[in-house]
Amino acid sequence: MSSIIDTVSWLAPDGSVHFQWSEQAILTGGRLRIIDQRALPGQLRYLSINTVEDACEAIQTLAVRGAPAIGCAAALALAAAGGEIETGSTDAFFRHLHEYARRLNASRPTAVNLSWALDRCMRHLENLSELPVPALKKELLKEALAILDEDIKLCDRIGEYGSSLLHDGMGILTHCNAGALAAGGCGTALAPIYDAMRKGMRLKVYADETRPLLQGSRLTAWELQRAGADVTVLCDNMAAQLMCEGRIQAVIVGADRIAANGDTANKIGTYGAAVLAHYHGIPFYVAAPYSTFDLKLKSGSEIPIEQRDPREVTAFFGKQSAPEGVAVCNPAFDVTPHELIGAFITDRGILQPPFAETENRI
Repeated sequence: MSSIIDTVSWLAPDGSVHFQWSEQAILTGGRLRIIDQRALPGQLRYLSINTVEDACEAIQTLAVRGAPAIGCAAALALAAAGGEIETGSTDAFFRHLHEYARRLNASRPTAVNLSWALDRCMRHLENLSELPVPALKKELLKEALAILDEDIKLCDRIGEYGSSLLHDGMGILTHCNAGALAAGGCGTALAPIYDAMRKGMRLKVYADETRPLLQGSRLTAWELQRAGADVTVLCDNMAAQLMCEGRIQAVIVGADRIAANGDTANKIGTYGAAVLAHYHGIPFYVAAPYSTFDLKLKSGSEIPIEQRDPREVTAFFGKQSAPEGVAVCNPAFDVTPHELIGAFITDRGILQPPFAETENRI
């Protein structure tokens, strides 16, 4: 099983679905296949994508979301679109491919896994530029599937390392969705919970609703419930009270980009949860793969923060919930200072503070 929820995969022309690298997937070609997360929790439906335009729309409208999943999806979308380029000229093939990568990379600005995956695919092909176009297309798909394969495995490692921080009977708060729906594998923030459950631990998971798009209640609660977890949904402004009552012993969140000093961008509201955890003496953990660390950025002040459509705030799931024409602030992410982070749970181990030497440990 590649993940509890098969978020990103490769759909072959014969209808077979591939979640990991296989010679069959390379030889048959195909297209990107994703769960359309906009339909959850009411309906589980899939989209198949083979154009850059469709892929960009899927990423921008959150049909696929979560930093690792976006990276996997972008790489596979590039392979799908690249497979449709009709030219025998290597130079022309690369010109088209660079333009496709540029457009995909511009679809969302904050999650670094997007640019990381695209850059990795392009570097791989540039090192093989002497090959003919048909061979380059196969190599592109092979690298994209390798990224997916790697993500599946590193999610398992994050889970194994992270579960060592947990114990039976704990109450755990999570924010937004950083589970199987947000990755190629079983997720980042939820991976330790899934691993702990496999080991027989009984955990109580509290899922922040996560305004304004409700990724916590729509997605996290949905996948945890399917996995048999004990999960409770709460509005974002209720976490402080539960901490005060002693019902939460740890907070685990994912990340979209982590600067060299440990400052972390994640879904808006994460910073507030970290402040609350710090006040109540509760450990606050960030779970993320090595690809989410952007060591080119010195601190969180350099992380670009996506500003989203005001209608996400003023029209609550299609129903007007604020006065027409009112000013709206709708940043998709905030930055949690490294001082509030107890540890990073990564696929390469648990990173404890101080984080000044993060570059040497990732």
